[in-house]
Amino acid sequence: MPSSFSLVEPQAVEAAIGECVESFMDAFEIPGAAIVVVRPDQPDFLRAFGYRVAGKSERVDLDTRFAIASNSKAFLAACLAILVDEGRIGWDDPVIRYLPDFEMHDPVATHAMTIRDLLVHRSGLPLGAGDLAQVRRSHFTAEDVLRSLRHFKPERGFRSGYAYDNCLYIVAGLVLKAVTGLAWSDFVAQRVFAPLGMTGAVGDPTLVQGGNVAGRHSRLGPPVIGMGPVVPVAADETSVNGPAGGIVASPAEMLAWLHVQLGRGALPDGRRLWSETQANEMWTPQTIISSGPGPMPDAPHRTVMEAYALGWGVADFRGHRMLTHGGQLAGQVTRTALLPDDGIAIGLYTNSAEADALSALRYAILDILLGAPPFDWLAAARHAIAEGQAEVRRALGEGDFPAPEGTASLPLQAYAGRYRDSWYGDILVTEAGGKLAIDFLPTPAFVSELEPFGTDSFRTRFAYGVGEDAIVTFAVSSGTVSAVTMKALSPLADFSFDYHHLGFVPTA
Repeated sequence: MPSSFSLVEPQAVEAAIGECVESFMDAFEIPGAAIVVVRPDQPDFLRAFGYRVAGKSERVDLDTRFAIASNSKAFLAACLAILVDEGRIGWDDPVIRYLPDFEMHDPVATHAMTIRDLLVHRSGLPLGAGDLAQVRRSHFTAEDVLRSLRHFKPERGFRSGYAYDNCLYIVAGLVLKAVTGLAWSDFVAQRVFAPLGMTGAVGDPTLVQGGNVAGRHSRLGPPVIGMGPVVPVAADETSVNGPAGGIVASPAEMLAWLHVQLGRGALPDGRRLWSETQANEMWTPQTIISSGPGPMPDAPHRTVMEAYALGWGVADFRGHRMLTHGGQLAGQVTRTALLPDDGIAIGLYTNSAEADALSALRYAILDILLGAPPFDWLAAARHAIAEGQAEVRRALGEGDFPAPEGTASLPLQAYAGRYRDSWYGDILVTEAGGKLAIDFLPTPAFVSELEPFGTDSFRTRFAYGVGEDAIVTFAVSSGTVSAVTMKALSPLADFSFDYHHLGFVPTA
């Protein structure tokens, strides 16, 4: 496929982008996709590809709605920026001024945490802490997430390093509500969606209406999630993660969002949603994510430094400032990238969980727009995927995960009981017919028999498509169970299946 075009050849550029998207869709079996592109001094380019659900006749169009997942974070930052412009909050106001019940495990962090800190992943929390409350339908509310924070022991000092989280964005949504009296989904609808003409967009997946919604597709094995054939999967999110990842919108609607971003808060008629001062604030790096030697022949996307701002990642790409973010939920991946100093923005929306492929496609399209030297981004994506799968194969061999040596040291009935984690709640382990079973009570989908998996350890086999399986280990002391810990079974498991943050003790 062509790999280098000048910005002054719009038709050739559009043809190259279309060919590029289709080549990635074919290579990675992506059923449907859409792309929107903003360029300087050229008409916007929008195009839809493929089908909403594999094997069915309904095609993706520009009004098909996709779950944009963590691309929602920039919307929350914009909502808070509006309040800063209005003088109702300050970025460096302490959180406890608005949420008196806010409490971190570290008292210093409790009192020092600012609204800015909620958005920039430097709280000291472990990677993905608390995500298990959000990855599947559960009984958790935003207020439950707020109360859970005191139970998460930090992995690093406050403001001493980067670790991505979702729960503090949920807390930021509660700050928004405390100040305005409006829930996140209402505020973003009134103050952002409405003026942008995003009439079908919602800030909460439970509010979606109508049938033109992208399906979900993933590889569910064998042998693990992330490998095997592409199959449809069900959406199973709730409203709790709305400010962190709950927006559902169409590509046509997201085009207006890209324009107001490039306009630094300005609408086409000159009105402003937020000031240029706040636009610059949201784009200013706050937390260093990584640093390195910069671009290399086999990795032109590598940066000297990558950082996180307010709802945006900030890096350089081929010498251009780049703002970017991704979004991923079960069976759906999206990507956004802005080159604000060049007047370029792209949004990519797919109905398949091919995260590595979509990241590479983002760079391939930017290369086309910039007229960059040829690079085989498709091969780079294949290589990244193959490396992850090789790790699984090393663990598996040619079959299923082999059980470690060791057996249960107690009669099975002795493992049965109700166990409680301080933030997550209770699990129930039962014994019947010579087998154990587990029920994660706050997350109804997480039920499974337990199979022996080493000394006093067992593994789950959740129903097809429910989520990553876990290894459940019972600590035995003086002939009884004193504690239960867990970890994900698969080395490819998404960090949001944070079983390793759980520590259960018997309830009686």
